[in-house]
Amino acid sequence: MSSNASRRRKQRLDPVAVLRLPLWSRPGFLLRRLNQIHYALFLEECRAFNITPVQYGLLTALAMRGPLDQGSLAAELGIDRTNVADVLVRLESRGLLRRKSDPADRRAKLASVTSKGRQIMTHMFPDMQRAQDRLLAVLPQKERARFMATLVRLIEANNAYGRTLLRMG
Repeated sequence: MSSNASRRRKQRLDPVAVLRLPLWSRPGFLLRRLNQIHYALFLEECRAFNITPVQYGLLTALAMRGPLDQGSLAAELGIDRTNVADVLVRLESRGLLRRKSDPADRRAKLASVTSKGRQIMTHMFPDMQRAQDRLLAVLPQKERARFMATLVRLIEANNAYGRTLLRMG
C-alpha cells in the first residue's frame, strides 16, 4: 500500500470519533452551524428578492397576524425590539410594509404588509420552501417530522432563556 493511501485513510474520520470531538459534541455549536447553513441556503434560493430569513419571517408574522407593534413582532420572532426596528425600517423603505399610529395608543406604531409585500412573499414562497427542503433533504420524511418535533420541544422547554421570549401560540 502506498504511503498516500495510508495517509488518506488516516485523514478520514470515523463518524463515532467525530462525535467525540469537543465542538461536535456541543448542541449549541451544531445548532449555530446549522443556522449558518440555513441562512446560506435561504440567501442562495431567494437571492433575486434581496430579503433575509428574518425579514421574510417578519413579513410572514404580519401576513398571518395582521397589524402588529414592534414589541409584538419581537415576541413573534423571538428577537429583540431593536432588531425588529431595524428590519421594519428596511422593509418600509422598500414599500413592503407600512406603519401607522395605533389608534389605541398613539405612541405605538402598527406595521402591516403592503400589497407589494404580499406580492413579493407569494413570488418568493417556492424559493423559500426550496431552501427549507434542501436543509432537511438528507433526512428521510419520518426523521424530518421527528427532527422538527424535537426542535419545538427544545424551544418550548428553554424559551425563557432566549434574549426575548418567543410567543408559542
